[in-house]
Amino acid sequence: MSDRVPMTARGYDQLKDDLKRLKTVDRPKNVKEIEEARAHGDLSENAEYHAAKERQGHLEARISQLEDRIARAQVIDLSGQNTDQVRFGCTVRLEDVETGEEVRYTLVGEDEADVSRGLISITSPVGRALMGREVDDTVAVKVPKGTREFDLLEILIEP
Repeated sequence: MSDRVPMTARGYDQLKDDLKRLKTVDRPKNVKEIEEARAHGDLSENAEYHAAKERQGHLEARISQLEDRIARAQVIDLSGQNTDQVRFGCTVRLEDVETGEEVRYTLVGEDEADVSRGLISITSPVGRALMGREVDDTVAVKVPKGTREFDLLEILIEP
């Protein structure tokens, strides 16, 4: 798993903040929960203890995952990129050919994706279809309901 993980500086900072919170707030809280549950006696029938130990497993797995992502991070500097083609970090304005509805997406790494905020992963079907395209291209995207076509209206780099 030595593949680099592309992300924006904002996404990288968010991962670091999440890792710090897990290590300095959530992990110590979990340790305290385990200690309190142990004090209740017989561990074989102690539901609180088993629940706390299960949370500990999830917590440690998430910490390992974040440490791995941060170690493999490739922070992409968006300043100075031109807007002749869709690239990582670009914001695109699209028009659905069928409905005429306009949408706006920013292409980001998998860890940063949040469709409700207009952030889509470069590995998503729409993200993959857009990469390398130019303004005025029509982009066909296979989605679960069939194929949708979008006209690429604008490519921007937003701060």
